[in-house]
Amino acid sequence: MTQVQRAPQPQQKGEDILVDVKNLKMYFPVMQGIMVQRKIADIKAVDDVTFYIKRGETLGLVGESGCGKTTTGRCILQLYRPTSGSVVFDGQDLMSMNAQQLRTMRRRMQIIFQDPYSSLNPRMTAGNIVGEPLVVHKLVKSKQEYRDKVAELLTTVGLNPYMADRFPHEFSGGQRQRIGVARAIATRPEFIMCDEAVSALDVSIQAQIINLLQDLQDQFNLTYLFIAHDLSVVRHISDRIAVMYLGHVVEIADRNELYANPLHPYTKALLSAVPIPDPIVEAQRERIILQGDVPSPLRPPSGCVFHTRCPIMIEECKGGVPPLREVAPNHWAACIRV
Repeated sequence: MTQVQRAPQPQQKGEDILVDVKNLKMYFPVMQGIMVQRKIADIKAVDDVTFYIKRGETLGLVGESGCGKTTTGRCILQLYRPTSGSVVFDGQDLMSMNAQQLRTMRRRMQIIFQDPYSSLNPRMTAGNIVGEPLVVHKLVKSKQEYRDKVAELLTTVGLNPYMADRFPHEFSGGQRQRIGVARAIATRPEFIMCDEAVSALDVSIQAQIINLLQDLQDQFNLTYLFIAHDLSVVRHISDRIAVMYLGHVVEIADRNELYANPLHPYTKALLSAVPIPDPIVEAQRERIILQGDVPSPLRPPSGCVFHTRCPIMIEECKGGVPPLREVAPNHWAACIRV
């Protein structure tokens, strides 16, 4: 079978790649038996994914629920140890590091979780939640420095320092997510994975958190992997967008190029589902309805994983996994029909 090829590095001089993911695979074993267990299959959550993220940019990662977006992000942070492949962060291969080395490296990588309710310890105050990374990584030398730093972090994310003594249940959803953001930037990281960071919030609050993330990116030169399923939000915050389907990246492009000229049939179907506020344009545009259900990652289809639902499928699509290839300048698609 044809292997998905690695998207080459940008050719322009001066571009600095912070995260380089190459042929990443994450298979979860399916075990059988009670006393003596044996592996009978693998769930291919992430299957040969390759992309890079430049320093200071935001890469949006989109796709249906269960396509492997979050698993990919957790593999980058080594919260899951990948089955194979490589994850290079600022020139250092995270896959070859032991637990102690990763502990040191994680000061430079953080995560903002999806659920602002379950991601905060209900028995800890907001100040202790935000200040915990400072203690873990030994970034403060005195109690006064600790309190000053916590107050500074809360102010940075738009919360009053006096709220440090409150518990999570005393905050709204948007305020809780601000606490999560403050915790993430406490160690002054270079890279933050935003795992559906606004999907659990009201629309008006989503805009506030997105604006906060962009302000922090400008202030601290942060690099984001922004995982989401809301394509309008992803377009607003991302510089480039990668589209995933059933564990594979099927298209990567600049955000404006992707929305103006989607090439992969799955990307076209996704974008056709995004509502447009103009009722005349909404009534006239083509709506692509995919047939069937998403296949199981336990038994993915042979060849192109999208061919079972693809409206332009031909027999050759069943023969091999199509490689990511550059079909337009800086626009990559994994489809033999484009």
